[in-house]
Amino acid sequence: MNRRGDPFPYLLLLPAAFLTLAIVAWPLIETFRLSFTNASLRPVEKYVGFENFVEIFEDDFWEVIQRTFLWMFLGVTLKIVMGTIGAVLLNAAVPGRALFRVLVMPPWIVPIAIGVFMWSWLYNGQFGMISGVAQSIGLLDGPFEFLAYPNAAFMATIVTDVWIGTPLVALYLLASMQSIPTELYEAAWTDGASRAYRFRRITLPLIAPSIFTMALLSAIWTFNSFDIIWILTEGGPRGATTTMIIDTYKTAITRFRFGEGAARAVMILVCLTAFAGAYLALLSRTGRRGGAQ
Repeated sequence: MNRRGDPFPYLLLLPAAFLTLAIVAWPLIETFRLSFTNASLRPVEKYVGFENFVEIFEDDFWEVIQRTFLWMFLGVTLKIVMGTIGAVLLNAAVPGRALFRVLVMPPWIVPIAIGVFMWSWLYNGQFGMISGVAQSIGLLDGPFEFLAYPNAAFMATIVTDVWIGTPLVALYLLASMQSIPTELYEAAWTDGASRAYRFRRITLPLIAPSIFTMALLSAIWTFNSFDIIWILTEGGPRGATTTMIIDTYKTAITRFRFGEGAARAVMILVCLTAFAGAYLALLSRTGRRGGAQ
């Protein structure tokens, strides 16, 4: 039995602590430092205070923030809804259920770049399948370039993000559903409860914590999603799909304005921290109200 004050357990934690500092804390501290400088390709950088942050809000950064949260909200909502429906279907006692559970995985297993390139071909107006099918059934009079128009490109990136992220949500919620005791369903079935009533009164309340957790994780992943938008549109057309992460990349990497890019990265951290804090506070308040009832 370990005695209090024994340094050996802390020595065992040192490698993990050092690794965490090396790959998490130091880059974060360096980003904060750069955000207060005019760092670029020039060999000498100068401290500029809050100038980078002032310039951010003098640009159209508020529009970028709103677009990012809209993109995140639509994508996460669709993934949660479709993932819940998919989990219910995968949990049903039907022949070939194991095969269906395997077939739902390819969008998540396939490398994101490969999957997004496939979608870029589907969106092509000249030889893409979506435009071709829409023309064949009379929805379009001619080829339509989905990625050439702002609203269409914005929705196209959301559809691609939902296609990639829904399988993980479905399998996560499926695991949560399988932990529900079958006795609850048997008792409800004996009392004559319909399938919809059992889902509303048993399944949904018991998997609600998993839904809330997955929604928060999916929101963070979607907020920081870079490769989907960059491969499809590079933030265009006319900035219609430029989110905060795309704007930060363009500023720091494309224009070599590292100080301004670091300031934008700090704003991403602030926005995500505020969102996560507000989300958890709302869940805590909702949980307390539910417990009081």
